[in-house]
Amino acid sequence: MEFLSVATWEDALAARAAHPGALPIAGGTDVMAGLNHDLDRPSALLDLARVPELSQWHTHEGIVRLGACVTYARIVAELGDRLPGLAMASHTVGSPQIRRRGTVGGSLGSASPEGDAHPPLLAAGAVVEAASVRGVRRIPAVDFYQEDGRGALAADELIAAVLVPVATGPQRFSKIGGRQAMAVAVASFALSLDPTRRRAASGIGSVAPAPRPAAVANEFLTGELEASGLWDSRAGLGESLMYRYGELVTEAASPSDDIRATAEYRRLALAVMARRTLARAWSQYQGGQ
Repeated sequence: MEFLSVATWEDALAARAAHPGALPIAGGTDVMAGLNHDLDRPSALLDLARVPELSQWHTHEGIVRLGACVTYARIVAELGDRLPGLAMASHTVGSPQIRRRGTVGGSLGSASPEGDAHPPLLAAGAVVEAASVRGVRRIPAVDFYQEDGRGALAADELIAAVLVPVATGPQRFSKIGGRQAMAVAVASFALSLDPTRRRAASGIGSVAPAPRPAAVANEFLTGELEASGLWDSRAGLGESLMYRYGELVTEAASPSDDIRATAEYRRLALAVMARRTLARAWSQYQGGQ
């Protein structure tokens, strides 16, 4: 297996174009697990860890441009105020050692349905920035995740960054797994309340072939909050609204049975998480946070 080491973004794009079969690696938390278990044997590895701009982030006009190699640990430590949903999800990823190596860019590259970062990226309306020697294109997260379990990247493209709007209201993340640490999600859910644009958005994970938004549930909750004047009054949410929301979130899922859980359990877990997450996010909004 060939190992390609680059130190500049231009060299990385050139190497990717010349070796489209090369597997990009930065933190290696997903790649090395696949290699160790003989799940993947690429012709080459393309090391991106030394490319400086991939490990940087900055905010411009209400958007955080998060370099593909910014680690989960840094997201937790540095971006909890701007991207609270993604920071909450990042805190649940593996162990402290994994969080210091793993990156959102790597998770997007593998596009696993179980990735903890995916639901909050969907809920926040994130956009993936992909680049090649041909140029740069931006792919909304809702279009990035493919039902075949892959991301919407061309063979010569690399993920440069993910663009995430700064939160203007509560964002929450919930996850059910076999244990608190080092657990792959049985089901995960993220919710974003945006009082500025008066809309609610969500993302679900581990309950379908690919991460996806709960689009009908989003429309329902957005409509109910507006029609009832709840954005302005901040009154309590009725029980019927909460349960209907949980039902609609569950309808967006298409889970299957596997060694970690049954499809029936995943649906039940998702409905409960959706209600509880909404309750916590709304309580936070009522408190003016």
